[in-house]
Amino acid sequence: MKLKNIFILTLFISIFMSCNTRVEHVVKVSERQILVNDIPYEIKGVCYHPVPKGSPNKRSFSTLTKDILLMKEAGINTIRVYAPIEEKEVLDELAAADIKVIIGFGYDQNGYYDIASGSFINYVNTYKNHKAILLWELGNEYNYHPEWFDGDLKNWYKAMNDAAALIHKNDPNHPVTTAHGDLPDSLALKLSPNIDVWGMNVYRWDKPGTIYKEWEAISNKPMYLSEAGGDSYMTITKDGYEKGENQQAQADANANILKEIFENNHIGSGVALFSFTDGWWKAGNNHQQDTGGWAPNSSGVPYDGSPNEEYWGIVDIDRNKKQTFDVVKKAFKNQKNK
Repeated sequence: MKLKNIFILTLFISIFMSCNTRVEHVVKVSERQILVNDIPYEIKGVCYHPVPKGSPNKRSFSTLTKDILLMKEAGINTIRVYAPIEEKEVLDELAAADIKVIIGFGYDQNGYYDIASGSFINYVNTYKNHKAILLWELGNEYNYHPEWFDGDLKNWYKAMNDAAALIHKNDPNHPVTTAHGDLPDSLALKLSPNIDVWGMNVYRWDKPGTIYKEWEAISNKPMYLSEAGGDSYMTITKDGYEKGENQQAQADANANILKEIFENNHIGSGVALFSFTDGWWKAGNNHQQDTGGWAPNSSGVPYDGSPNEEYWGIVDIDRNKKQTFDVVKKAFKNQKNK
């Protein structure tokens, strides 16, 4: 091959690889939108913390392949995890399935990729070029816990804002978000200018739609619901739903919730529904499914105002589809990207 032809071929390969890298990795925000490779991206997601039966909150990805098949069937394009995924092969499998990940970092996790120690940035720098990554997330409902920050939430907002600035310095290609408990107040917004996308865990019965106008009035940044949904257990008989396990109540609640979310996609960028699978580790005996559990500001859980923490999945612990699975599938499959 002539030297000129080799040069042209090398140049072509270089340009192709450069373009290919860009296609896989660039996430940014523009006005109220999240853009992936300059295309508006709507989160059709679930919160994902797969803890097996009997495990004391130790996450396992042994069922990932089966879970991905169910996710793809339901039209899920994003998972939100509460702690970093260290296993590259897990991220690779998710990326191969075109499922993106919102990676969560806690404040004080004994130095495990946490904000307090600063070790979270090591994870960011390790995986910032992985095409599975959608957003970096700082904290989960910490505004409900000033006691974790010497009784002053300003300490948390400063730490969060500084962490976001450090991420921006190290990774210009992925926005930073947080999972805030409901609507951020003026203090949160003032002290956290480095947050690019505001996630909000919203439990307002089966009508989350009111939050969008509230957000529109105070910010022009992108937002999404980092948690929303209903459980499949009724603590009491109410609103025509019988006490006990009640998958119809969950299905009806999620149908109404998703309808309002997607009706407001000119303001919001989707949802990470809570959650993919039932979590038997949340209350009582980890070897069985128990009622009970507790969550802050949870009186808005449909339709009994009680968060039965082990009954939130769209599939059960054995990956059997619950009634709400088809509701989620219909809502996600019918929703086209903006």
